[in-house]
Amino acid sequence: MTKNHKISVDQLQVGTHISLPVSWKDHPFLFSSFKIKDAAQIELIRHLGITEVFFNPEKSDTQPLALDAIQGDSIDLDDMVDASDTDEMMLLKNEMEVKKQDSIDKQQQMRRSINKTEKQFDRSVAMMRSVVSKLGSRPLNAVNDAKELIHNLTDLLLNSDNLVLHLMGDAKPEEGIYHHSLNVSVLCMLLGKGLGWSREEIELIGIGALFHDVGKLKIPSNILNKRTPLSVPEVNFIKQHPLMSINFLKLADNFPAAAEPLIANHHEFLDGSGSPQGLKADKLDNLSQLIAVVNEYDNLCNGNMQTKGKTPFAALSFLYKNYTKKLNKEYVGRMIKTLGIYPPGCIIELSSGQFGLVMSVNLKNILFPRIMVYDPQVPKDQAPIIDLEQEGIKIVRCLPPAALPENIFKYLNPREKVSYGLGSES
Repeated sequence: MTKNHKISVDQLQVGTHISLPVSWKDHPFLFSSFKIKDAAQIELIRHLGITEVFFNPEKSDTQPLALDAIQGDSIDLDDMVDASDTDEMMLLKNEMEVKKQDSIDKQQQMRRSINKTEKQFDRSVAMMRSVVSKLGSRPLNAVNDAKELIHNLTDLLLNSDNLVLHLMGDAKPEEGIYHHSLNVSVLCMLLGKGLGWSREEIELIGIGALFHDVGKLKIPSNILNKRTPLSVPEVNFIKQHPLMSINFLKLADNFPAAAEPLIANHHEFLDGSGSPQGLKADKLDNLSQLIAVVNEYDNLCNGNMQTKGKTPFAALSFLYKNYTKKLNKEYVGRMIKTLGIYPPGCIIELSSGQFGLVMSVNLKNILFPRIMVYDPQVPKDQAPIIDLEQEGIKIVRCLPPAALPENIFKYLNPREKVSYGLGSES
């Protein structure tokens, strides 16, 4: 990798990518590293009293001016700047500082929104843990608690004008089943809303998804957590967990019977290649077909002891390309339209030459997700979160986390397990 090296400000041209040698708070630019887009930026850098910058040849469209091309110029640049130029630079600097402060304010607002959603998500995980623990001893209470959780999620889903899907923190190993169940529940409800389903249907698939994997609690941990290849009997045993979930729920006569098929069928595929019963499309209702899509996506993202998880971008691509005969195409398409091409959790490279982590998607404007951007001159806990549309920056490509240099990986801290929480932004 080519290292940045110092060049004189006099060598700058439009298209050169630079890093400023001053603290982020001491200049009006949104980022400390950027590609020069016009002559005014060069003049403003001069106006700040900066004489040298760091040049990045790999990210530049244009090479700096050669030193011998500028060394013969004996004219003092200060003599060339009249009062009107100075006033113009001051005006530009002030405008940029106002814009930068506005961006900082919006970043702080986004962070507050993420923190609020994180707390709501943690409460949901705690409630889910409580529900599962009650299922054996107090099944009626467990189902009633689950219904309350789903009712509150549905209220947020249907009543928020600016619904946002946020990336949550990593799941603790022992809480994987709760995060997976919540993920599947939230995404099923989101897709159900997008498909125009009724509140009753949205709540039905929500509560079914919450309980779809409780049968796994009946599987010995030495099988579930086995890192070496499973034997054929072990694979067949695990494939029975949807029916185990149904048997578990027979303890609770207040569990909605209409949600039972989607639990039993969440691993069934349209072509009959699924499990545990090998049902085909004509035997699978809409709710069963939808949860199969979401469950497969979340499993691809988060993996298991046997398989490594994919990035959300790769998981969506894999579903789209490889499950055309197995999953409902309309529902797969709806998932892509809902999450966007780059769902929360994706590591991306931007047209600005920077790297970032997709933090959240405004579901009204999925083409421009919120990105946490790597900037070595900004503390990690204050990392800029930007709105791509507002900044005029595009996503160039998605990257596997392993492709990041170590310093950027530690800064962005990509999640090992992808979990989603619903929030809203004012």
